Amino acid sequence: MTSRVMLISPAISAALREARFDDDCPLDASGLRLARAAAGTLPPVSAVWVSPTARCRETAQALGLDAGSLDGPGGLDAGRWRGATLTEVTEREPEALAQWLTDPRSAPHGGESVHALCERVFRWLDDSVARVAGRSVAVVEPEVVRAATVRALGAPESAFWRIDVPPLTATELSGRAGRWNVRVGWPLGAPHAE
Repeated sequence: MTSRVMLISPAISAALREARFDDDCPLDASGLRLARAAAGTLPPVSAVWVSPTARCRETAQALGLDAGSLDGPGGLDAGRWRGATLTEVTEREPEALAQWLTDPRSAPHGGESVHALCERVFRWLDDSVARVAGRSVAVVEPEVVRAATVRALGAPESAFWRIDVPPLTATELSGRAGRWNVRVGWPLGAPHAE
């Protein structure tokens, strides 16, 4: 059975604009407006997953998706860095930040390592998404899109930080457990070939 899941990154929020580790802030007015403008542009789907953050739930709702269907994987737990800007963490803990950005198994912030996130997302793909026939949608944090892309490509986890995931874009995976193909992101509302 072949499954297809369109991973949609949430619209812009203050945390994204400020390069701040997510602290569950809602979409800003601009992000909400753009998400609403993209409503109705998605193909019919058989399942919807939504990460538990405010910006993912609000994006799904603005897109007209049934956000209550299934719980999607949450984003990376940034531990004590949650709510801090990248600049603040760089000034306070430059060595810890450098270690975290270069070693996927490192979690100097007391939260989750990139490796742990990738493993969690890999299990979700193979245990949940692969069981859904046809097309599904998941509104998930950008780091979940990165982890899923790393898995689909069979890339090393060190490639995680080299994948840019702009707000309100879609990346599609197709395949089955253990074998996924990637269709790289496009802005929602933009035409794309089926």
